[in-house]
Amino acid sequence: MTERTGLVWHELLMWHDTHALAGFLTSGRGVIEPDEPAEGAAGKRRIKNLLDVAGLTEQLTVIKPRPATDDELGRVHAADYIAALKAMSAGPGGDAALGDEVGATPFGPGGFDIAALAAGGILEAVDAIVDGRVANAYALVRPPGHHAEAANGFGFCIFNHAALAARHAQRAHGLRRIAIVDWDVHHGNGAEHIFWTDPSVLTISIHQDGLYPPASGAAEAVGAGAGEGYNLNIPLPPGSGSGAYLAAMERVIVPALDAFAPDMIVIACGLDAGAYDPMAHMMLDGATFAAMTRAVKAVADRHCGGRLLMTHEGGYHRPSVPFLGAAVIEALSGLRSAVADPFQPIIAGMPGQALQPHQDDAIHRVERVRARLSEISR
Repeated sequence: MTERTGLVWHELLMWHDTHALAGFLTSGRGVIEPDEPAEGAAGKRRIKNLLDVAGLTEQLTVIKPRPATDDELGRVHAADYIAALKAMSAGPGGDAALGDEVGATPFGPGGFDIAALAAGGILEAVDAIVDGRVANAYALVRPPGHHAEAANGFGFCIFNHAALAARHAQRAHGLRRIAIVDWDVHHGNGAEHIFWTDPSVLTISIHQDGLYPPASGAAEAVGAGAGEGYNLNIPLPPGSGSGAYLAAMERVIVPALDAFAPDMIVIACGLDAGAYDPMAHMMLDGATFAAMTRAVKAVADRHCGGRLLMTHEGGYHRPSVPFLGAAVIEALSGLRSAVADPFQPIIAGMPGQALQPHQDDAIHRVERVRARLSEISR
C-alpha cells in the first residue's frame, strides 16, 4: 500500500455562492446591511496556495471529485430535501436551510451541482483510502458539511460529508464500524442527529460550549436506543487552548476511539478553534492541530490499517487558517515544508494555553458521563 496522502481539490468547489449572507445571517429586509459571507472561497484557496508554495501539493495524490448520485446522497439525506435543492438550483438558487434563519444556508444558481461535486469528492476519497491507492486523505472542499441534517441544510452546510463518508464506507466497502471525530469549534449536530440511534457509527464532537447551534452539544447528549453511548460531546469553555484540547484528546477522545475499535475514522476538520478566528473564542495554534491529527492517526494505525479521512469544515481568519491547514496536512502525511508558521510563536505564547481548572472541570464532566454509561451497560 502506498503511504501517500490524498488531497481532494477542484476549483469549481470554490465557486459555491453564498451571496445572501452577511457573516452568518441572511442580509437585507432593512435589518442587516449586506456584507461578505463568513464562509467563502478565500480561506480554502489560501490553504491550497500555501500547499503549492510550500512544495507540499506535488507530494500529495490529488483526488478528482465527481458528483455524488441521488442514491448516494439518499443514504443520509431525505429524498424530498434532495428534490427541493435541485428545484432551487435550477432557478435563481435558494436556502438549503428551508427557512430556518438560525441555520441560513443560501446558495446561487447551480448550487446543487457544486454541493453534489463536493460530496462526491468525499466518496472518491473513501474509495481511494479503502482501495489502498492512498494511505489517508484530506478533502479540501466547500460548501462545508458538518451542520447539515438529514432533511435540511444548516449553518453553511448542504450535505453532511462525514456522514456520507461513513455510510459509503459501510455500504460500498462493507466496513462495519466508523468513527467520526468533529473538532470544528461549533457543535457537530448533523452527524449526532443522523446517527443518534445507530451503534455502528461513533460520533464525537469537541467544541466551544454553547456557541452554535443554540442549545446544542451538551455532554449529557449520548444517543438513544441502540445508539446510547455512541454519541460523545466535549463542550469546552471559551478561551480553551492547547492544554484543554490535548487533555480532552488524551483522556476522552483517544480512549473512546480505542474502545470502539473502528474500521475507519473520519475527522470533520474545522480550523475555527484557531486563536484569531472571528467566529469563536478559542486559542489553538498549528502545533495543537498537528498533535491532535497525530493522535487520531495513531488510533487509525492501531485499529483500521491507517484508514483516516479528514473533511474540511470551518475556519474563517484568512491569514492564519492556511498555516493551521498546512500543519494538519503535514501531520497527516508525515511531510515537512520549509515554510515556517509565523503565527505559531505568537499563539503559543498567549497566556492561558495550559489546562485551566474550569476547563479541567468540563473534561471531568464528560468523563463522569462516560463512567455512568459504563456502569449502566454492565
